Amino acid sequence: MRVLGISNVCPPKWRGWLLAILWGVGGAVAASGQYTETPESSAQMVPDAFSAEVEAEREPFAVRHYVIDAELIPATHEIKARAEVVFEARARLRFVELELNQNLFPTNITDAEGEILSARRAGDGLKIEIALPRVLEAGETYTIAVEYAGILVDAEYSPVEGVQLAYIGEETSYLLYPARWFPVAGYGTNRFTAELHLTVPDGYQVLSSGRAAPPEVAEGKVRFSFSAAKPQFAGSIAVVSQPPHLVEAEGQRMKVAFSAGQQQMVQAYGETAARMMNFFSSIFGPPPVASLSIVEIGDSSLGGFAAPEVIFLASRAIGSEVNISLLAQEVAQQWWRGLVSPATRADLWLDHGLSTYSDALYMESLGGEQILEARIRQMATDALTHDTVPIRGASRMGEFTPAYKALLYDKAGYVLHMLRWVVGDDHFFTALRQFAEQYAFQPASTNDFRQVMEQVSGQDLEGFFLQWLSSTGASDFTLDYTIYRVTDGYSITGTITQDNDLFSMPVEVQVETVTDPVATRVLVSGRSSDFSIATETRPLKIVIDPNNRILKYNDEIRVRVAIARGEQAMAQNDYTAALEEYQKALDIRRLSSLAHYRAGEVFFVLRNYQSAVNAFREALNGDLEPTWTEVWSHINMGKIFDVTGQRDRAVNEYQQAIRTKDESQGALEEAQRYLDQPYERITQSYDGEDDGV
Repeated sequence: MRVLGISNVCPPKWRGWLLAILWGVGGAVAASGQYTETPESSAQMVPDAFSAEVEAEREPFAVRHYVIDAELIPATHEIKARAEVVFEARARLRFVELELNQNLFPTNITDAEGEILSARRAGDGLKIEIALPRVLEAGETYTIAVEYAGILVDAEYSPVEGVQLAYIGEETSYLLYPARWFPVAGYGTNRFTAELHLTVPDGYQVLSSGRAAPPEVAEGKVRFSFSAAKPQFAGSIAVVSQPPHLVEAEGQRMKVAFSAGQQQMVQAYGETAARMMNFFSSIFGPPPVASLSIVEIGDSSLGGFAAPEVIFLASRAIGSEVNISLLAQEVAQQWWRGLVSPATRADLWLDHGLSTYSDALYMESLGGEQILEARIRQMATDALTHDTVPIRGASRMGEFTPAYKALLYDKAGYVLHMLRWVVGDDHFFTALRQFAEQYAFQPASTNDFRQVMEQVSGQDLEGFFLQWLSSTGASDFTLDYTIYRVTDGYSITGTITQDNDLFSMPVEVQVETVTDPVATRVLVSGRSSDFSIATETRPLKIVIDPNNRILKYNDEIRVRVAIARGEQAMAQNDYTAALEEYQKALDIRRLSSLAHYRAGEVFFVLRNYQSAVNAFREALNGDLEPTWTEVWSHINMGKIFDVTGQRDRAVNEYQQAIRTKDESQGALEEAQRYLDQPYERITQSYDGEDDGV
């Protein structure tokens, strides 16, 4: 996921409220000696370490059913639990490995007969290796009971570094499936049925997946029970101290549990989620759940997470307007995770990519092709920022890191956009609906998805899937053509070249004429392909892929990618790398206001005020894209003049900022604040940001 940690980051106006940032999770991506940076425009096949065969290996056993009894003690942040795990051996089996949050400690492990089993923490400490009393044969089922307890209060020892996936407290509690708060096998791929019994102090309510039984009250405690009869990823729960609000809209019933500070957003989120449910039902088929609960969780957690029937949103992600993009992804995951899920880790793109492209489809339904194209452009930038590993190998990266998100969310989403272009809208949407119906409440593989697309479209798509899911890189198109005057108009003959040997798909070529444009599909296969187009009126310009249907490189995308990489380096306090990336962008487009502005931010953090003010002036003299660079350049120059004792010049900059009337990210309010009181900088070392006082 793209990391935004720079002071005064202002979202571009053109994205608007429709293109809200999806997640707020950041993290450094660890370098691996197995990989080298892939040349940006050349395709590379999957390295052996990330081969589809390795990634597609199944667990030696599959969990079929859980019975979990857990008591949550909010006052002390404790959980005490017992989980019965019913699993089936897929091969001869002597040991089983289960993942359990490192803050939780097993106190007793037995089999169904009560025989005590030996176990140890294995690997990185997340896994528990349990020795079975005998060898199980393939197809044999067995039951293990794990009793455990612990404290869940912060992100320390979280399965995802720095991200709090579980919290138990007096105001609210949440336990997300990724937290591994119960013993998990085949994380993200092993579907299961479950019975959940959660005991909490009287006065609390529990929201979870599955059919709810009437609560049982005894001795100041309440026991909530849920049963998930169909295989799914149950086990994400929320404990709230106030009853959720019921929002009825669009024929849907939504439960919304927000904190007191977010009550003004309850109705808007409930109504928007209802509209999304109806929209996705119209294209994917009936929803797998009858209703949704939307629950607010802490800012130390994921920006959003979708469990069956329950959507969790961090406080920071809710905002003062509905976070359309994020909410659409989480609602769509009721289909693309809840209904159909990846068969193996190599197929995770089906979960994240389908939900990301569903978000784009919902945007398209609201704002048409223009909004869709803006969303796709952003996806292309994010996709190519970390395009060093094939999509089917990306699951080996740290979960929810920027690289993980860039490939499994954005690039996978863009691949689906290209697939839609290749097979056509009718075939694409028919196949999505058929895929959801055929694999309902089942895992599905990449090959399963491809076969459905092939059956519906009548096309052989093996090459497409190999090129975009098992390779890296994107093409850089060049065009050579000649225009001839003929009897009935003009004839254009030419050659499209690109540097990807594996590339084979239709490319749109548009000829702009003195009247209406003329467009045609050209099958580009290999490094060069010829084409011929006839027009009645004089051609003015020829454009390859004018509607961004293909993930590709050009100067515009190179600038955006370099800036995105610089932003991520800045968020990791790697100022040298950030400046290098911004300089790459400026080498391509000298007038890029955003690149100059970001460079100015780096110099400001480093207290190189002369270079900072120079950079902000260059931003003002540039293309002013995005437009907010103007107001914020003035504000930051005003800050520089304040800290260097030039109050008159600072006031002038704040006044110029106000004259722009650009309110992006509270710009005018901040400018007025520093007009009233000079900006002062807190003394702080370079290893972190500082704020004005």
